[in-house]
Amino acid sequence: MMPSVSEIRPAFYPTAPEKMEDTGVSESLLMDLMVRRLSLEGTSNLAGLSEKLKLSYPVVDHLFRTMRQHQLVEVKGMLGNDYWITLSGAGRNVASERLQISKYAGAAPVSLTDYAAAVKTQAAEVDISRKSLRKALSDLVVTDSILDKLGPAVISQTSIFLYGPTGNGKTSLAERLLRVYQDTILMPYAVEVDAQVITLFDPVVHQPVEVEDADHDPRWILVKRPYIMVGGELVPGMLELRLDEASGIYSAPLQMKANNGIFLIDDFGRQLISPRDLLNRWIVPLDRRVDYLSLQYGVKFQIPFEVMVVFATNLDPNDLADEAFLRRIHNKIYIEPVHQHTFDEIFRRIAMTRNIELEPDSCENLRKLCLSDGRTELRACYPMDIINILTSIGRYEKRPITVTRDEIQRAVGLYFAKA
Repeated sequence: MMPSVSEIRPAFYPTAPEKMEDTGVSESLLMDLMVRRLSLEGTSNLAGLSEKLKLSYPVVDHLFRTMRQHQLVEVKGMLGNDYWITLSGAGRNVASERLQISKYAGAAPVSLTDYAAAVKTQAAEVDISRKSLRKALSDLVVTDSILDKLGPAVISQTSIFLYGPTGNGKTSLAERLLRVYQDTILMPYAVEVDAQVITLFDPVVHQPVEVEDADHDPRWILVKRPYIMVGGELVPGMLELRLDEASGIYSAPLQMKANNGIFLIDDFGRQLISPRDLLNRWIVPLDRRVDYLSLQYGVKFQIPFEVMVVFATNLDPNDLADEAFLRRIHNKIYIEPVHQHTFDEIFRRIAMTRNIELEPDSCENLRKLCLSDGRTELRACYPMDIINILTSIGRYEKRPITVTRDEIQRAVGLYFAKA
């Protein structure tokens, strides 16, 4: 049996509004939603509209009776105690007018006030130790030194700057930080601001958790804490509200979708947006935990910025940001090239997970070859990349994978560019 919302997340538990005034949004906005929904479906019953609009039956019934008084709907029949309704001629005219403004006909939005309160209530509180953090990162080989830097940074739930040479696991570490969260959050499908609908829930980046609960407000969906990663594709428009001109629907920016979770900016400094522009855009949110967005016609509003932002880069932080910005990132963690014993352990662990047998001197052979031809540092990515090449060689030659010195040398020769 699936758990209920209240069993999974008792700290924030909005119950389904039974009265119009308890929805937090205007009757006219909800009536527009119902008109557009009926326009799409042709004929529907109140229970079906309740499910599609994520509104309680009493609220939908109130909207129906109001629309009936204004002769916007016609009753086509009954199914038990439920009405089957369709738009009247006047209702279709209203629908056509409303669809010119916005085509949104999905889940009813929550108010900006309710959304902001929910984000603040569900701000992450992490209780971890070196032992529990090591368990969360158990599929990586991580030194105590790195754990003891990451631990306090994660507990603080502020921003983190991971920097150092490429290929040493900055992105891998950041991707796994989500594992320290043991809870879920409720987020709305959409938020209303100045009678405009901003869609927030995104099935591409949010992972729903199935629950059974008839009492909680269905406009909120239970999800795992979000994790959003962007790299070189990041452009300024992704950090602002986006209005789809054809549908008249706003889409929330990435940092709003990442609220109560993690937002990783990978390869920081290599985005289409310049580091200076990005840092200037976020200097206030990182400092004050609030962000400001604007509707297309100039209405500006505030949203919470309860996001743990992780910057990962192989560039020098001092070349990317000035002192004023770096001061607002309290946790700057250098991910150094791996030491010999760590390198060997990574190689052994990957080989074991692939059921590949190593020779007694395989680790030493790989180390020496990786440090030949003028190379002076061991990188955490080398073992995985070399084993992938050895696997491809075996598949190409239709034989089992072997890790002899000659095979390692062959793979290394393919992997490194000639000086």
